[in-house]
Amino acid sequence: MKTAFLALVLGATSALAQTYPDKPVRIIIAQAPGSATDVISRVVGNRLAEGLGQPVVIEAKPGAGGALGTEAAARSAADGYTLFMGNNSTHGSNPALYAKLPYDAVKDFAPISMVASVPYVLIVNPSLPVSTLEQLIAMAKSQPGKINYASAGNGSTHHFCGELLKSMAGIDLVHVPYKGSPPGVTAVVAGEVGMMFANLTDIGGQLRAAKVKPLAVTSPTRAGQLAEVPTLAETGLAGFEILSWFALMAPAGTPAPIISRLNAETVKVLARDDIKSTLGAQGLTVASSSPEQLAAHIRSEIAKFTRIARAANIRAE
Repeated sequence: MKTAFLALVLGATSALAQTYPDKPVRIIIAQAPGSATDVISRVVGNRLAEGLGQPVVIEAKPGAGGALGTEAAARSAADGYTLFMGNNSTHGSNPALYAKLPYDAVKDFAPISMVASVPYVLIVNPSLPVSTLEQLIAMAKSQPGKINYASAGNGSTHHFCGELLKSMAGIDLVHVPYKGSPPGVTAVVAGEVGMMFANLTDIGGQLRAAKVKPLAVTSPTRAGQLAEVPTLAETGLAGFEILSWFALMAPAGTPAPIISRLNAETVKVLARDDIKSTLGAQGLTVASSSPEQLAAHIRSEIAKFTRIARAANIRAE
């Protein structure tokens, strides 16, 4: 009886995978239209539609720090027609910050593939008399509590970067949260605050106009667009690595054959030169992965952000 039932289930799953997809696929994002998550989802989704033979529609559900859209995706039917473009907030810092979320970042999702990542850049106002991270650290040690740093808000990845720098360098900086990254960057340009860890995709214009001075990047290797700027690890802070990343996933329970199909199509899209060029122009590094590799990455990110949050007593407001 059990063998017959199993054969029936496997047969139904196989048939589903063979006919999938036979209608449009949507990708939910937890950020607003025009955000990096939105841009990446549209670029990748357009090409993914070609491989799947069905339209791919992007549906933005911003709100509640990303929890609104993430919960909507987690509660969607596990049939391959609703996907989710998660990131380091929805599947990294948020699980570390909130004791209770309306979703479980690990149990409620079936990973498909990593899509892209971009480093944060430690920028300072040009008037600050430092040209290297070493000089900034020395200045902060000689003037404890005198240098302010901006973030995109309490609990944002920018905030985590600042607190990790304080901890690893043994310095005292004052956190000044803003309502989003653009206001924080504007504050650095205006000299309201001395420094900020800003997403590379958010500061291209300011860097080109020399309105801010880059001291280091948070990636394990140097960023292609800022090849002359060292990593924090190169400057003596070994192990300092925080990236803004984006990954495609589906609701937990989505049939394995469909996940395999979506992974194969996503890997194919991300191998395209035009995709690498389009996203690379915005500072993004395109990189695919297996579902298993993405699952391990998510668990590692949650653990890392949890360690930083506890050490720095970062709490959601």
